[in-house]
Formats: sequence, C-alpha cells, structure tokens
Amino acid sequence: MRIESAAIPSAPDLLLADWARTMRRSVLRQMIAVVSQPGVLSFAGGLPAADLFPAADYAQAVAYVLESDPRALQYSPPYPPLKAHISHLMAQRGVTCAAEDIFITTGAQQALNVLAQMLLNRGGQVVLEEIVYTGIQQVVAPMQPEILTVPTDLETGMDVDAVAALLAGGARPAFIYVIPEAHNPLGVSLSVEKRYRLVELARHYQTPIVEDDAYGFLIYGSDRQNGRLPQRQPLRALEPDWVFYVGSFSKILAPALRLGWMAAPRALTPKLTVVKEAGDLETSALTQRAVARYLDEGLLPDHVAHLRQAYQQRRDMMLAALELYFPREARWTKPDAGMFIWVEFPSDVDCIRLLDAAVATEHVAYIPGHAFAAPGVDASHCLRLSFSNCPPDQIADGIRRLARVLC
Repeated sequence: MRIESAAIPSAPDLLLADWARTMRRSVLRQMIAVVSQPGVLSFAGGLPAADLFPAADYAQAVAYVLESDPRALQYSPPYPPLKAHISHLMAQRGVTCAAEDIFITTGAQQALNVLAQMLLNRGGQVVLEEIVYTGIQQVVAPMQPEILTVPTDLETGMDVDAVAALLAGGARPAFIYVIPEAHNPLGVSLSVEKRYRLVELARHYQTPIVEDDAYGFLIYGSDRQNGRLPQRQPLRALEPDWVFYVGSFSKILAPALRLGWMAAPRALTPKLTVVKEAGDLETSALTQRAVARYLDEGLLPDHVAHLRQAYQQRRDMMLAALELYFPREARWTKPDAGMFIWVEFPSDVDCIRLLDAAVATEHVAYIPGHAFAAPGVDASHCLRLSFSNCPPDQIADGIRRLARVLC
C-alpha cells in the first residue's frame, strides 16, 4: 500500500502547459483514499464529525428557501443578507468589517485560489511554513513560484524572525500565508507577540498576508465557552489593510456546502469577481440563501458551542491516550483549537513505511508528515492525527493499537 507522489498521466500527443506536465496529485488526497477502507479506524482525514452536522435544521432552511424564493435556483449575485451575517460572525472573532468588505466564495479553498491568482506573478515568491496545509501548495503550483520556507515552533507558531530575515534580505513575496489559529497540520496557534510582529512586517514591507482562519470558531477552553473573545485576535483585527482574511462554513456547518468567504478591501471586489467568475461564475444561490436562513433562525451559536464541547472531549481523550501509550521519545502538540495533533518521533523512525503496518496489522490510519512538507523539507519521522471524526469510545483503543506499530 505504498503511496508515491506519482505524476498524473496525460494523453501522449497533447501539449500541456509547463506546470501541468510535472503536476502531481496531492499525496494527502491519495493517502486519504487508501486509508479510508472499511474496518480501518482513521485518524487521517481532517474531517468534521458527520454525526454533528445540523442536517435536520439545514434541511428545513433549504425547504423554506425553495418554497419562498424563486431566485434560489437561478443565477444570482452574492446574497446581501448572508454577507451581513458573515460580518456579524467576523465581529465575534474580533474583526470589524462591513458587509461590503465580505467576498463570498465556493469554499475557503476557492478563496485561496482567487487570491493566489490575483497576487502572484508566474515565478514570483511566496512565504510558506516548512510544514504547511497542502491546499496552498496546490493553488500556487500553476504560477511555478519560488517558495520561501520558514520553520514553525510547536508552541508559538510560525518563526516570524525568519520571515523578518527574508524580508530584510531583499525577498519580496507576493504574500505570506499563515494559519494563526489551530494550524493544519501542526495544531499550534500563533502567539500574541508573533501576531503583532507579523502584521508590523506586513505594513513595513507592504507585503500582503493571507490569513486562513478555517478553525477560528473552534477554540476550546473556559474563555471561549463563556462567550468572551479569546486573547488571540485574528491578524485581520490587527491590520485591515494588508491582511486578506479567509473564512469557511465547512468546519462549523458542513464541508459539502462549499461555502466560504474572504474579508478584503472593497476596492478590490471587482478584480476578485473577475478572477472568481473565470472559475465558477458564482457561488450557489441556493446554498447562500439556505445558510442565511439557518443563521436567521439563530441556531448557530448553540450548534458551535456543541461542536466545541464535543471536539474538546475528543481532543482530551486523544491527548490522554498519547500520554499513556506513546513512547517518551515522541513529542506532540497540545492544541487549544481545531482538529489536529502533530507528533514527532526521533529521526530514525519512518512514519511513511510504518503506515503500511498500521493499516494492515492494526487497522488504524494516520497521515505521515511528509504529505505536508514543502519541497526539500524532511518530515518522514512525523505524523498528523485528527481527533474530530473518530467515535470517542474508540480513540483510546486506536492510539493503543497505533503505538504497537510505532514503538
């Protein structure tokens, strides 16, 4: 069951674009397809728990929209009531922005793609962490950029000093990509001090930041549960001019809705619209109206509170099991948000090779760290665990079985 980063085959006589000729399928997507076998307990995919989707409430919202709004199945511009709701959600994250600053996208991934196309010239520079969300690597690939990598501290996040050194040394990236809250795959959140330093760098060097906040509503702990804003604010709250904020309903409602947004200077809306229209013309009018109706009903706060409670319980179970069963030589992050735990073993442990044994003998799966590594970075001794989509009563046993292979 060895997964290789194989090139995608093409018709032999067809002349492809330069970047497409060497295009490779995401190793992460290949792995998820393989490890999602019947009978395999998967800590692999970064999936929200399907049993927590608000399916019945959303079905009622869809039915209401179909019965009351004939435009729901038509071509339609962005839905203003949804943008107003998102502006309110942003305020809950500590970000002040008007509805006119909200740009609706078909999922957060499309927002990243639109921004990359708008900001990045072919062969230009981008700053990414050495271990980074695979989706951003995919969206910049067609521009064949020079990728400038920086390390990540597993307690405080992106090495902002390394970013400063790149910029001081003459690098002029099209943008700096960062997941400040609940990094995927590392699970770490950027410290408050580093947030202020990073936006100061953006202002000083006039370099945009693309802030991916897919997990920002899944912050755990007493402050968040009591309704108070967390101490850590989104970068957009600290710097509205140089930060493009990307949000998503995938982790707080359901991924299949394919509904996301970005907060961007409204003067750029016409350019963003042109880039987006080339991809899909527009985001589903039915989905926009149905989600707006769901939000009209005031159901989201209780739903998100339930998600936080459920995911925090699963996180705590996995952390306790890691302490009990994993070797002392290993270290792992202890996230206070999101869905992921990153585990690092000594350098002689090959988590790529051991995945075969984990699936075949113990029927448990994870994602080896090399799936997230930027070019030239070795993460073969690391792995990512997701606690969100595993039944709580199976987490401890799954970690115990996994430890038998990895120890």
